[in-house]
Amino acid sequence: MGRLKNIIQGNIRQYGMLVTLIAIMLFFQIITDGILLKPLNITNLILQNSYILIMAIGMLLVIVAGHIDLSVGSIAAFIGATAAVMIVNYQVNFIVTILSCLLLGFAIGVWQGFWIAYIKIPAFIVTLAGMLVFRGLTMVILQGASVGPFPPGFQKISSGFIPDIFAGSDLHITTLLLAVVFSGALIYLDSRKRTKRLQHGFDTSSVSMFLAKNCLITAAIMYLCYLLSSYKGLPNVLVILFVLTIIYTFITTQTVYGRHIFALGGNEKAAKLSGVKTNRMVLLTFANLGLLSALAGLVFAARLNVATPKAGTGFELDVIAACFIGGASATGGIGTVIGALVGALVMGVMNNGMSIMGVGIDWQQAIKGMVLLFAVFFDVYNKSKN
Repeated sequence: MGRLKNIIQGNIRQYGMLVTLIAIMLFFQIITDGILLKPLNITNLILQNSYILIMAIGMLLVIVAGHIDLSVGSIAAFIGATAAVMIVNYQVNFIVTILSCLLLGFAIGVWQGFWIAYIKIPAFIVTLAGMLVFRGLTMVILQGASVGPFPPGFQKISSGFIPDIFAGSDLHITTLLLAVVFSGALIYLDSRKRTKRLQHGFDTSSVSMFLAKNCLITAAIMYLCYLLSSYKGLPNVLVILFVLTIIYTFITTQTVYGRHIFALGGNEKAAKLSGVKTNRMVLLTFANLGLLSALAGLVFAARLNVATPKAGTGFELDVIAACFIGGASATGGIGTVIGALVGALVMGVMNNGMSIMGVGIDWQQAIKGMVLLFAVFFDVYNKSKN
């Protein structure tokens, strides 16, 4: 029982927010007379929050490393504007544009990471400067006007759906099969992580608890994909998110790079003395976030079908809030990819549910702010008791 208590206490933020997400969804499902979980609304919920989910994965690594990035919304806007000018004004092929913009986002991340890692300017200052710089450059590129529309191929990044190669009559069979593959991949990664913990003598969950957790996660994924399969199937952007989730879950839990990030956030001096190349790790985390911010900017522009000077405003707050609500520690060293996604979904479901209920944007902002405050308070309270 003592061992089980330690495991639960060590994962209370992660599991607590998952339970909270389920409770919030059930609450709004009842209040909205079943509208929340209708296939069309679920699809819209995914499309509306896809860019936040993408950036939350990258922001998690930065926060775990003990830093913060305030520039992600401006970078997303700048990349969207660059893509619009290249495609609409200069008729550049959209595939070439996408690759070029992703490379540009990576370069921006390297640039900011250099000042933070090697010049030792605080991340808050560097990324605040970046927020102003790239917001200004967005307006310069667009010359104060919106640029669009995009060709259909580019729009499909956000608004397209995967084809059903099995041509199911009532259900999208390909969606259900991909759900099985994704669930199996998550179970494999969790099983591998548990095996390694057992090999090194660390506390781990019992077999029954391991099976129960993965059964619940699999059931949730399958139910979500069943709802989507009864509409148009999996949106292309959700497939991108599935792939990113698998890749970054593997990186953070199964690789030396992932362990070094957590060591860096836990105690930078100790990590450096242990042989971790801390400066390089900081640079890479910001480069990675720049890349994912660029991807999010492309997805957002494709969804709107136009690039605007005000795009991305406030994204950084939603992304940071998603990570903290999902269990990341404000002092670094703690956090999970799944937790960040759960935190982003908590924010997204609250926005969607309150919008269906007709709650004004002013009250929505106030409620989200209180949720963030209590999430960080919970983290500080737990640390003070340990």
